[in-house]
Amino acid sequence: MSSIIDKTKSPSEDILDSALRPKNWSDYVGQEKIKENLRVILTAAKQRNQSPDHLLFYGNSGLGKTTLACLVAIEMGKQIRITSGPAIERAGDLAAILTNLSEGDVLFIDEIHRIHKTVEEYIYPAMEEYKLNLILGKGPMARTMELKLPHFTIIGATTRPGMLSAPLRNRFGATFQLNFYKQDDIEKIIERSAKILGVNVEPEATKIIAKRSRFTPRVANRLLKRARDFSQVEGLKTITKEASEKALASLEVDEMGLEYGDRKILMALIEKFNGGPVGLQSLAAVALEEEGTILDIYEPYLLQCGFIERTPKGRVASRLAYEHLDMIHLRPNRLL
Repeated sequence: MSSIIDKTKSPSEDILDSALRPKNWSDYVGQEKIKENLRVILTAAKQRNQSPDHLLFYGNSGLGKTTLACLVAIEMGKQIRITSGPAIERAGDLAAILTNLSEGDVLFIDEIHRIHKTVEEYIYPAMEEYKLNLILGKGPMARTMELKLPHFTIIGATTRPGMLSAPLRNRFGATFQLNFYKQDDIEKIIERSAKILGVNVEPEATKIIAKRSRFTPRVANRLLKRARDFSQVEGLKTITKEASEKALASLEVDEMGLEYGDRKILMALIEKFNGGPVGLQSLAAVALEEEGTILDIYEPYLLQCGFIERTPKGRVASRLAYEHLDMIHLRPNRLL
């Protein structure tokens, strides 16, 4: 079964997600403390007529890191160039990107923790001194060429800040953690997205979709679009409470926002390991998921909901997990 939180998207989904992305600060709901701090940084930079410091955003996928980067560029009145860590494989790739920047541009690097370590050495002088030192040739004939770069701002985004090397992390002027959203904020996001999509949504349907959105705007928008599709096929002009529940049931998204992959991990933890503790490698093998997928996609929300706990010995299923899956009869003695 395909995942509603799958990172892979079709081109049409990308276009639609871009249309739903806020274009100004007033439309960006939530993360108020981060927005307040960014306003100060950007306002001060504009008063000095300088590029703002390099910024690092980290947090779970879909919480708005790319959107914040775009808003920074809009606020500064500059262009944003978007790339990703895995796309920068060699120093030449980095040079091609940096030399095409204009004065004051924003370079957004998604998954910055996946930049090759050899490339990092070239980023340091680019971030600090706005120059790039390239080595041409090999052996005795090798020579160094220095390229001067325009002043620019790198905005890095990562779901795994611990994987960034200390030298790279320390070169960012400010680091912000994006947290899961509140129910009320998700409802506002759904209402705004519904207007852009041109669909009517009953208040009860909005609450249902918001509750099952994993407190994540990207997931909320995905669920809204799928509920719209189901309503359209049934000839409804409004997404009703019943239509939203039917759509989400068809997608196997339960009342807590858990989907098939979440439940598979919890059931593996309970049925195969008696609720834990169990190491990540063993859990991934039994659940037939990659370790990185569990860490980045499923585990943050399961931890947020209190369904699993991390202990020194490994992952442990909580009493809430047994109750939610109606498997309380299998709970171990530690939960009695």
